[in-house]
Amino acid sequence: MEKKRVNINGISTVVTITGQGQDLLCLHGWGASHESFDELRHALRDDPVRVIAPDLPGFGESDEPPGSWSVDDYVDFVESGIRNPALRQAQDGIRDPENVSLLAHSFGGRIAIKLAARGYPSISHLYLCAAAGLRQKRYLKREVGHLISKVGKSVLKIPGLKICEGATKKILYKVLRAHDYEQASPLMKETMIKVINEDLEPYLDDIKVPTDLFWGTDDCMTPLSDGVLMNKKIVQSRLHTYKNVRHRVHGDRAEEIADVIRKSLNLGL
Repeated sequence: MEKKRVNINGISTVVTITGQGQDLLCLHGWGASHESFDELRHALRDDPVRVIAPDLPGFGESDEPPGSWSVDDYVDFVESGIRNPALRQAQDGIRDPENVSLLAHSFGGRIAIKLAARGYPSISHLYLCAAAGLRQKRYLKREVGHLISKVGKSVLKIPGLKICEGATKKILYKVLRAHDYEQASPLMKETMIKVINEDLEPYLDDIKVPTDLFWGTDDCMTPLSDGVLMNKKIVQSRLHTYKNVRHRVHGDRAEEIADVIRKSLNLGL
């Protein structure tokens, strides 16, 4: 794997490249990095595929964005990375901007959905792995959790309860699944709120490229019902489900996903 630091729209960005062949741009989930695609890289190691996985702004080894970003800001960033001629000449990024396969997991799926819905002509195939983007009750739960957390801080100031603060906060965040928010910087907290408050269901009908959806039946973060709805809304889509798999389907079923990629792109045929 080759790792390079490049400048995209003024943001110092780490981009990793593995293999040679058709470009497969991979967008990771929230709180993750290029490393989340290690299993997929390994599964495609003998195929004519060039896996390109950047650390999105605010994650991994890349710099944070200049301000709190929305999904559209990330879409603009990725589109700029695809089109940037300086990156192509240096072979740091997409070599053929008119023929890009796009694979995304979770939060990366939000970016991929909006990019594909824009009708961006370079996307030849879309692979969504447990993609986020549909509004869920858990988001309301998380926002309520933030309020409870603030109230809890006041309660824990009561003499005698301060000693329990650390353990209580851990329990609270575990119950509410708000670790991503807790661990984020102030800027990325604002970004997270902007991102999760947008429902991308209206954009699904605008996706016209061939799309493969990969979902674990036991996914509690983006439930299988999300995949079923996306499959219904995206006209050229197929849904692949995997029993006893949770949210990390792109890693846990990397070999099966690689096989779908080979067949859909006619690799080695």
